[in-house]
Amino acid sequence: MKIQVLGTLCAEVNGRSIVPTAGKPRQMLSLLALYPGRVVPVSTLMEELWGTKPPQSALATLQTYILQLRRRLGSAMGPDTPAKEVLATRHGGYVLAIPSDSVDVHAYERMVAEGRSAFEAGSDTVAADRFRQALMLWRGPALVDVRVGPVLKIEVMRLEESRLGTVERRIDADLRLGRHTELIPELTELTARYPQHEGLHSQAMVALYRSGRQASALEVYRRLRIRLIEGLGVEPSPRVQRLHQAMLVVDPQLDVVAGPRRSSTFDLYTA
Repeated sequence: MKIQVLGTLCAEVNGRSIVPTAGKPRQMLSLLALYPGRVVPVSTLMEELWGTKPPQSALATLQTYILQLRRRLGSAMGPDTPAKEVLATRHGGYVLAIPSDSVDVHAYERMVAEGRSAFEAGSDTVAADRFRQALMLWRGPALVDVRVGPVLKIEVMRLEESRLGTVERRIDADLRLGRHTELIPELTELTARYPQHEGLHSQAMVALYRSGRQASALEVYRRLRIRLIEGLGVEPSPRVQRLHQAMLVVDPQLDVVAGPRRSSTFDLYTA
């Protein structure tokens, strides 16, 4: 079985889709898929499907959804593996008994962890590659075609935050590798999409500065400061102000040479 949640919901067994067409069964499958091999309590499933006020028939309806999904599984798997062994009943809940790497989100999180370890060890090329591979698993916003309830909403928010954080870490690795010029178009788009995100703006400033565009780097700071003051009533954080000041005085430590792991001023000013 292969399940994808990083984009549209896809779930296939032997090349056949088992994704339900109705909304609530799709929610149920999505939630079970996020926790492969782990019991999802009935109470959690019911909260996702009906919120804090489930109807009196909620338990019976949930059991019907489980039976419907098992029929889909059974049709796709054939007679050799009983569907109720894959979508199994456990005390107080249900479990999708499949390996975690059968679901794209878990493969994504494994690659991110590998990238983070490589980055901390100074293996910037490996780190950038792992982060890129992880991000390539995304085919759009998480569960973009699923109507999410309160439980899945939190999971989707967590995944989208993780995605943005992985983009930042990949850009950090690329900056340490001296790829500042080629990062400028991507960072221009990202700072426009996230106009108050200090980390992305700091990265854009560094990429521009190291590409010989000091005035453009300072303009990025100016626009960020205006947005933060007008939108939130706050000044940029001390770390961003330190980076700005370093650019004003043309601190030679802001320059970087591509190569093995080294202590860069980008790390110093944005730590």
